[in-house]
Amino acid sequence: MTRILGIDPGLRNLGWGIIDMSGSRLTHVANGVCQSLPGDLADRLMSLHTQLTAVINQYRPDAAAVEQTFVNKDGAGTLKLGQARGIAMLVPAQAGLKVGEYSPNTVKKTVVGVGHAAKVQVLHMVQMQLPGAVITGPDAADALAIAICHAHHGPTGGLAAAVQRAQAS
Repeated sequence: MTRILGIDPGLRNLGWGIIDMSGSRLTHVANGVCQSLPGDLADRLMSLHTQLTAVINQYRPDAAAVEQTFVNKDGAGTLKLGQARGIAMLVPAQAGLKVGEYSPNTVKKTVVGVGHAAKVQVLHMVQMQLPGAVITGPDAADALAIAICHAHHGPTGGLAAAVQRAQAS
């Protein structure tokens, strides 16, 4: 069994989701949102670092995956998102985890089947793939989608390889 932490970086709301992968089976473990405290940028980043560290300490994942940042029209906003993404990559690395990175289109295509899917479609497909999961919100749903994407494409051969091995048996 492999426990995977998916992280959807954000400065205000950093979504996280944890799944277990056993062979070709995915199981929901937990999900939530780290919300930065009001204040200057350094305090907000420290708040996210502290909260995400607590998640890792509580759930002890074996691997992590983070969504890559897309560049939007607001350069300052993109830079701040990049700094939050730095926290999302630093915390798992500090815990000794390998961190996979996936583009938003790769995540959506893996989970929904379409690279430009809407958030509501991602949420729906995450609920289909993780039945019974109570999802905290859209940021947590995106984080679970990132974890599912890593389960399919991760360095351990991924879910697709596990399915192929099972069919060959």
